[in-house]
Amino acid sequence: QVQLVESGGGLVQPGGSVTLACTASGRIASIAPMGWYRQISENTRELVAVITTSGWTNVATFAKDRFTVSRGITKNTVLLHGNSLKPEDTAVYYCWRNENGTEHWGQGTQVTVSS
Repeated sequence: QVQLVESGGGLVQPGGSVTLACTASGRIASIAPMGWYRQISENTRELVAVITTSGWTNVATFAKDRFTVSRGITKNTVLLHGNSLKPEDTAVYYCWRNENGTEHWGQGTQVTVSS
């Protein structure tokens, strides 16, 4: 089994910043593609940013210049840093990992941007 444990999130003022962290454990390879999605409606989960094993990143258009994805000190940790946050960034953010072709998801962490 693969476990993804997220941390960070919470209430953020408009224009503020947030850092989310996710650590993978269990039956995992030393490194795998990881990243972040967010739930924007009941049936829609959209890409925020992902990072490949080689370090290449794919960042959604809305997230460019405001969100950065990176690996933590250990290769099985992925970070998402967002700044200049807007109310429309309010969502549940999910950690994602592709383990040998199988997708795994974290439990989600709420980010609320509001004054």
